[in-house]
Amino acid sequence: MTELQAIARYTITAGREEELLPLLTEFAKLVRQEPGNLSFDVYRHLDDPRKVVLLERYQSREAFAQHLAAEHFRAYVLAEFIPRLDERTVELLDVEAADQQ
Repeated sequence: MTELQAIARYTITAGREEELLPLLTEFAKLVRQEPGNLSFDVYRHLDDPRKVVLLERYQSREAFAQHLAAEHFRAYVLAEFIPRLDERTVELLDVEAADQQ
């Protein structure tokens, strides 16, 4: 089964950083408890504190689909994060078998 890597890039609306960052920490803890989640890490850009990168790894595409359907995804990403962002992009990548060893 092929793992899935998700890379989400957020640009936080100016002045909303201190509102969003604690929520990201709470969300990360919940995602790491999902059965199909392998890792979830939050990184803040060194040169622009409004930019955040989320690196997420899931056991499969199905596990990622379950992540998107989770109540905490709707409660945090849709209700809390998106309204505080100027920009959001998400890249989805299959993890090649050689990378999984």
